[in-house]
Amino acid sequence: MKREEAWAIVTEFTASESLRRHMLAVEAAMRAYAPRFGSDPEVWGTVGLLHDFDYERYPDVAVEGHPVVGSNILRERGVSEDVIKAILSHAEEITGVKPETLMEKTLVAVDELTGFLIAVALVRPSKSILDVELKSVKKKWKDKLFAAPVNRQEIEHAAAALGVELDAHIQTVLDAMKVSAETLGLVGQPA
Repeated sequence: MKREEAWAIVTEFTASESLRRHMLAVEAAMRAYAPRFGSDPEVWGTVGLLHDFDYERYPDVAVEGHPVVGSNILRERGVSEDVIKAILSHAEEITGVKPETLMEKTLVAVDELTGFLIAVALVRPSKSILDVELKSVKKKWKDKLFAAPVNRQEIEHAAAALGVELDAHIQTVLDAMKVSAETLGLVGQPA
């Protein structure tokens, strides 16, 4: 599947700019990780871009909701089973699909982390991801009230499953998001 086709699906199903930004951030992180594991950034990017495309219409994370409904839509549109399986694996507790491949494990590892990094950027005076450094992320990480819904243990466990130290994982995802700052709308404004 070409990126333009994946983006068309995202825009067809998702009006929310913040949800689109999240999917774009996950795409950037997946693309950054793919070469590290000798994999195709296009395929990995497609997984990141499409992983939540159905969430706005089917927000219940359930057998009759996200991502099961979305996987059926993607299957009808001829999306490859490896992409669909990766998307299903990011909700293992609902789908029963365990993340096994590096692509699947990476999706789980970057998904919530991108949201956390966006939150860190948006509380900065500049509202820019370009101003975010690892030390400021780590400071916010320790503050359990900051971005409280983000499951930090899941991210830590997922990074370990990839064989990547947490700080290196955060830096990889942060760097990927910085490269995509303009696309993500996180260039910010002058202070």
